[in-house]
Amino acid sequence: MDGQDEAENLVDNRPDDQEMLAVREGDVGKMGTLFERHHRMLFNFFLRLTGSRAISEDLVQDVFFRMLKYRHTYQPENNFMAWMYRVARNAHLDHARKFKLELVPDTDEQPWEPASHDPSPHQKLEQEQEVALLRRALGKLPVEKREVLVLSRFQNLKYEEIAEIMGCEVGAVKVRVYRATKELSEIYFELAGEKAS
Repeated sequence: MDGQDEAENLVDNRPDDQEMLAVREGDVGKMGTLFERHHRMLFNFFLRLTGSRAISEDLVQDVFFRMLKYRHTYQPENNFMAWMYRVARNAHLDHARKFKLELVPDTDEQPWEPASHDPSPHQKLEQEQEVALLRRALGKLPVEKREVLVLSRFQNLKYEEIAEIMGCEVGAVKVRVYRATKELSEIYFELAGEKAS
């Protein structure tokens, strides 16, 4: 079996990989399918990193433009999601460098709602306050720590996928998630202490 056959067999059961392989081979219309599948997920990723709906929408567009522009770099033996998030990460970092800002989420624009099963008004208020406090704490994390938490906790990516996105070992991802979680917890409780005062 030659390399081309192996690559085709790898993507047989992975529709995203099949679509991206078709885009790489010149069927750019398949990019619309990928956009429909992933634009909301990318928007939420960026929104949690930047706190701005407008910036997040622009970054989603930039990601799909870059995926089209750099389609020749896609390798079917790699995971499409990891490749897409690498492109997204680069777009976010380029944006932050260009505007020389540490993007901090604006709690007014975050669509995070706590899961609830008809809580009492008091419980609902407490949950909303906790979520707002968590958003503030997340916003105070350095962007690289916020990014690894968003990928692992909100985007539900596996450590292996995050390692591929970040170009590091799985063990390094676990350490980064642990440290970021610990720092988030410290900031959260510090803010909670401020709030109680």
